[in-house]
Amino acid sequence: MKAHWERIPGWGVVGAIRHRLTPARQVMLAYLALAGAAIGIEIGLLSDSLGAPGVPPTAFTLILTMAAGLLLLFHRRAPLTVLAFVLVIEGVLAAAGSYPGGAPALIALGAVALYEERRRSVPALVVTAIVLQVGSISAIPVPVLAWAVGAYAQTRLRYVAALAERAHQLEREREQRDVIAAQAERTGIARELHDIVAHSVTVMLLGVRGARDALRSDPDQAEEALRRVEKSGEESIEELRRMLSVLRGPAGGDDTQFAPAPTLAQVPELVERHREAGMPVTLTIAGETRSAGAGVELTGYRVIQEGLTNVARHAGRPDRVEVAVTYCEECLEVAVTNRGRPGAATGVGTGTGLRGLRERVTAAGGELTAEPLPDHGFLLFARLPRNETP
Repeated sequence: MKAHWERIPGWGVVGAIRHRLTPARQVMLAYLALAGAAIGIEIGLLSDSLGAPGVPPTAFTLILTMAAGLLLLFHRRAPLTVLAFVLVIEGVLAAAGSYPGGAPALIALGAVALYEERRRSVPALVVTAIVLQVGSISAIPVPVLAWAVGAYAQTRLRYVAALAERAHQLEREREQRDVIAAQAERTGIARELHDIVAHSVTVMLLGVRGARDALRSDPDQAEEALRRVEKSGEESIEELRRMLSVLRGPAGGDDTQFAPAPTLAQVPELVERHREAGMPVTLTIAGETRSAGAGVELTGYRVIQEGLTNVARHAGRPDRVEVAVTYCEECLEVAVTNRGRPGAATGVGTGTGLRGLRERVTAAGGELTAEPLPDHGFLLFARLPRNETP
C-alpha cells in the first residue's frame, strides 16, 4: 500500500528522478533549491523594508541580494569563500538599514558544515553567529541550527560512501576468492590428470614396446604384453571416471560404481605391473603395516607412481629400481630409488609432475625430496604424517 505522500500527483516523477541521482547530487540540487528560496525570502523581506513600510528596496539592495544568491551556486567549489562574501553582503545591507533576513548566509554556513572539516566549519559558525547577531539579522540559535543540518548531512553522506566502498571491496574480495578457487581447482585437475594419464600411458608404452620386440620371436609373450596393455588401459579409464565423478560432485546419482582412490595397499600391484612391463623393480615394506588417513594413503601411492613413471620415461634402462614403504610411529615414508648406469638419462623431464607432487605432499603436511644420486641414479623420497593435517 502506498504512503500518503506517494499518492500526490507528480510524486512518481520526483521519485524516479531521485533514484537516478547519487546522494551527493541530491544534496547539491537541494542546496540550489534553497538558494533560489533564499533569494525570494531576502527580496520579500527587503520589499517590506522592516521599519519603513511602503518604501520599496533600492536597486543597490536588490543587486546585492541577487549577488548573494548567485554566490550560493559556488557553494561546493569554495564554501568558505562564498560564506565570507555573503557575510560581507549581509553586513553591508544591515549597515544600509535594509534589514536583510540572513537566509543566504545561513545556507552558505550549512554548505561549509557539509563540505569542510569540523576544524574549519566550527570557526566559520562562530564568525557567522557573531556577524548575524551584531547586525541584528538573526539570533545565535538560528546559525547553530543551520550548521547542525549541514554537519548531519556530511555525516550521512560519508556513511553512505563508506557503505558503498565496503560493498565494492567485498565484491573485489569475492572475485579474488573465485579466481583463487578456480586456479586451485585447475591445479588439482592438472595434478590428477598427470598422475593418471602420464603413468598409464607410460606403462602401456612399455608394454607395446615389449610386445613389438617379442612379436616375431615369441608371439605368446607379445600377446601377453598386449593383454597387460589392455588391462592397464581399462584401469586408466576407470580411474578417469572416478576423478570426473569427484569433480562433478553429487548430482543425485550414485557414483559408487567408480573405483575408490588408490591406497598403499595397491602398491604391490602397481610394482608388479611395472615389473611385468620389463622394469627391474623390487618392493620393500618395513614396519608394522597400519592404515593412515585417506589423503596420506593417496599421496604415498602417487609418490611411488610418479617415481616409477619417471624411471620408465627418463632413466633409459636402469640396473635396478627399489621401492620402499616404511611405517613409523608418527610418520609414513615412501621412496623410489633408481640405480642407473653411467650415461643413463635419470632426469625428470620438465618437472611438471614433481611440481604437482610437491604441492600434494605439502598439502598433506609432509616433505618431498627429489635429488640425483652419486651413482648416476635418482631418489624420490617423501615423509608424510600418519594422520592428515587439518
